[in-house]
Amino acid sequence: MIRKISNEEHYLFADDPVRPHIESSFRILQPNETFVYSSDNKTIEAVVCVAYNDLVPSNEEELKKTGSSVATFYTVWSYKKGAGTEILFNALRHIKENKPMVKRFVTLSPCTEMATRFHLKNGATLLNKYEEFQNFEYK
Repeated sequence: MIRKISNEEHYLFADDPVRPHIESSFRILQPNETFVYSSDNKTIEAVVCVAYNDLVPSNEEELKKTGSSVATFYTVWSYKKGAGTEILFNALRHIKENKPMVKRFVTLSPCTEMATRFHLKNGATLLNKYEEFQNFEYK
């Protein structure tokens, strides 16, 4: 099950291995969202942060240009094996069901082998590759 992060859980942002420098306020300020995943409705097993844009961002500055037609997953981490994949697909489904204005689902991922393997393994296609970041797209 996924749900939006609560105010009491903002301490989790310190565990972000990709973008710990992004402020808590950006992660939760509408239209952006942060979701947590728990298979037992008790223990948080994964976290994913989503920014809503109108264009596919190529860097963190563009990530901050809010919109409504592109859901950009910019960081995901898990505390349990397999939970990263679970939260990603649960968040995709949730957004599709609750935000019909969103037409594209992309990432702003670091250019690491781990990020590339994760997204390709989960069925995404490489959309753009830049010096520091890359975009994958989920259908």
